[in-house]
Amino acid sequence: MGVVAALTGTGTIAGAQTAPKDTTAKLLNKLVASANPADKILLDQKLKSLGASSNERELMLAQQFYYLIKNSRAVDSLQVVELTRFPEGIAARNKAEQAVFNEKSAANMDAAYKVWVKRFPPENFITGEVDERLPYDYARSAIASKYAEEKNTPKAIEYINKLEADFWKGNAYGGLSQVFYKNGDLANAEIYAKKAMDNAESYTNGKKGDSNAAKFSASGYPGLTSTYANILFEEKKYDAALKYSELAYKSSTGLNPQLNYRYAQILMGLNRNKEAYDKLEEVVKGGKATPEMAGAFKTLYVKVKGSDAGFSEYAAAIRKSYIENLKKTLTKDMIKEPAAGFTLTDLDGNKVSLADLKGKVVVLDFWATWCGPCKASFPAMQMAENKYKSDPNVKFLFIHTWEKTETATKDAGDYIKSKNFDFRVLMDLKDPETKVNKVVTSYKVNGIPAKFVIDGQGNIRFKLTGFDGSNEAAVDELSMMIDMAKAGS
Repeated sequence: MGVVAALTGTGTIAGAQTAPKDTTAKLLNKLVASANPADKILLDQKLKSLGASSNERELMLAQQFYYLIKNSRAVDSLQVVELTRFPEGIAARNKAEQAVFNEKSAANMDAAYKVWVKRFPPENFITGEVDERLPYDYARSAIASKYAEEKNTPKAIEYINKLEADFWKGNAYGGLSQVFYKNGDLANAEIYAKKAMDNAESYTNGKKGDSNAAKFSASGYPGLTSTYANILFEEKKYDAALKYSELAYKSSTGLNPQLNYRYAQILMGLNRNKEAYDKLEEVVKGGKATPEMAGAFKTLYVKVKGSDAGFSEYAAAIRKSYIENLKKTLTKDMIKEPAAGFTLTDLDGNKVSLADLKGKVVVLDFWATWCGPCKASFPAMQMAENKYKSDPNVKFLFIHTWEKTETATKDAGDYIKSKNFDFRVLMDLKDPETKVNKVVTSYKVNGIPAKFVIDGQGNIRFKLTGFDGSNEAAVDELSMMIDMAKAGS
């Protein structure tokens, strides 16, 4: 039996169109999930009805579900219709806001903002939702940061004080704090780092409910305590820094090398060297120590033990234990799934097919020029590629995807060239019809950087997401994956 339900009507609040009731979306979700042909017909009817609505939010809901069922033509068409049908509506407002961000100076951004707000006053978009002021706060935050960047602190503070969406204030305060920090203005960096942290703390443990907005705010608390501790450390306020570093450490769900390192540095500033040693030892034993961390650990070893006697043997034992534990972990993590085939074009216009590399271990690295963690992992990837450069049975392919500009190929090439990386870059560009990056989608990637190690038989043996900042550990891990994939082919 097909899904039977009726779409609900909508009303207005203070002149603004409200979103379709939840029952509408629930019905559409049921129709999308249904295998009944009658439900597919009903879904088509409902979406066409929403697309013809005089309520912009219903039209937006239609776009959302057309996107869900991968009907990009309908999405593109309705986006044009929306701007035409609602020239002073949500989409028009959001498109016009871009003029604020396109300006290069704070004064020009300020002027563009005032023009934009006059045309699209916030009171015309009252919905009763906690995020109804977010578009305005995005602009205010950007202007505040630009003023701070130009060292016009009074205007920066004026604009940051205009924020209205409380759950997002921590995010904006944190961004402003970073700009002050980069300018060397530690006093204001401290003030806004604390405001960001305090805002996030006010949402922890359900203090302000358990909505997604509240959870978003609360999730930033551990990182913000660490950021605040970092600034206090820079100001040599070690006692205060220790309090918040401890909070961040206790809130961490796993080993965080940078957090441990800063905690250790603060303890060293207080001459509590044994405790600092213990915190860095966790990082060293986890195989996550950068050269800088390893150097600090050796310094602490000498201070705690009285000399460097036995350090080489101790370090070798830790290294051996780490490698043994890594192999045990990777043995458990090893999988065997057929890798999706593909043919892509590299930066020189040459076609590259995964099928042509059968018999070789292939490392895929999905990345984008806008992805900070992707680029942060590249020095380690270059180290790994150099290690296997003379091995004809190991190939690295760096697949640029999820582009955000019309010049993605040029952008990717320029970036790789500017950093002197010796990478084979392939372009996974959006399909002009479906607007989908086919290869990254076929690998079911949800976030980048995402890396896959494929054996000689064309099976995915390992998947990695993210980057923790330790080049040596990343090379160790990837090298062992490659060697295990070779042995298992």
